[in-house]
Amino acid sequence: MNDILIELHARDPANNRYRAWRVLAGADLFGLWTAHVNFGRIGTVGRTMRHEFTCEAAAIAFVRRGLRRRATAVRRLGVPYRPVEASSRADHLLTLTGLR
Repeated sequence: MNDILIELHARDPANNRYRAWRVLAGADLFGLWTAHVNFGRIGTVGRTMRHEFTCEAAAIAFVRRGLRRRATAVRRLGVPYRPVEASSRADHLLTLTGLR
């Protein structure tokens, strides 16, 4: 399977912070690369966004930008994002950004 799946959670019960971020990137039947991003409070439906890319490299760059932003959560939110679920293709991206 060619899909990249990453789900991250940031939890801080003392400050009532429960955040989730999930991305699923892969090629559709027509060869167009898409990334579905879902984010919001853990346990809620959250917000979903869909992005389209012409090539795999652009989709991976988009995912890396999102991961780099999540890596700065300690400075911004006071709590780090931790991987909850990740595909085998996502392990390298998580290691590059310091989330694993």
